Amino acid sequence: MITRIFLFTLKRILHMIPVLIIISIVLFFVTRAMPGDPVDVYLGVGAEITAERRATVREFLGLNAPLPLQYLRWAGRMIQGDFGDSLVYRRPVKDIVGPFLYNSFILNIGGLFISFILIIPIGILAAVHKNGTWDKFWTLFSLIGFCLPSFFIALTLIFIFSIKLPWAPMSGMITPGLNYTGLSYALDVLKHLALPLTVVVLGSLAGLFRYIRNAMLEVINQDYIRTAKAKGVKGYKIIYVHAFRNALIPIITLMGFTIPALFGGSIILETIFVWPGIGKELYSAIIGRDYNLVMTLNMFFALLTLLGNLLADIGYALADPRVRLDQ
Repeated sequence: MITRIFLFTLKRILHMIPVLIIISIVLFFVTRAMPGDPVDVYLGVGAEITAERRATVREFLGLNAPLPLQYLRWAGRMIQGDFGDSLVYRRPVKDIVGPFLYNSFILNIGGLFISFILIIPIGILAAVHKNGTWDKFWTLFSLIGFCLPSFFIALTLIFIFSIKLPWAPMSGMITPGLNYTGLSYALDVLKHLALPLTVVVLGSLAGLFRYIRNAMLEVINQDYIRTAKAKGVKGYKIIYVHAFRNALIPIITLMGFTIPALFGGSIILETIFVWPGIGKELYSAIIGRDYNLVMTLNMFFALLTLLGNLLADIGYALADPRVRLDQ
């Protein structure tokens, strides 16, 4: 079984390689088409320099070569783990993105984990007690969550819990001026994480509830569930062993698309809460025309989307015995 899973995963990874190459080509040429001159970004907008100095910097940055050759050079460096230097930070990109990636993972993966822990029993109970008080409440909650954009929820939480009731900080990741370490540092980060994490969880709950509820409703109305009930199988075993396993199939597929969507949608959220993640950094890099950093972060989003699809394929194959791992 392990060997079949490994071969299945390897085959999917090999299929991802040409897709990733095509995505990198498109992203490279689109990034290079961004308005502005990288030389101005490198030297600073408004810097008074001679034409000879500008030509020297352009040659140093490798901008005189044709675009296809620039792409090949960039791709060759990327394969070796060299993502170039940030034009704004004047440091290697790989040394910059690490902390931002870590901060975004804390926010988004933590929020997704909490959301699934909460929404699975909520969705199951709503489907089992269809049209009951519990079902109606969460259906209304999901509709409101769909209608309210995340930035509105974020601003509302800031107004209530940071301004009116100063229970949580409204921005940042740590308290400025306080050099906490150890447990004190972790508690300070958790305090700053409370509001943005709540926004992520609320948004995810609203989106995931209807999928899980509808998946369970479709399964519990199947003939084999009625047969199990007629045979006297206990209710909790029917729901959590038989029905839920089959309802996992669309949920697993949904998880594969939810992970990259969370990171892609975190730009506004991280900007509002001034959370130092890759979403906020990508926005700043685009505004500052930091081409190497923009390319690296966009490639991360592309790779994350492909990995999400890969995880969905693997989970789908494991959950559904009708899917053959050797396909």
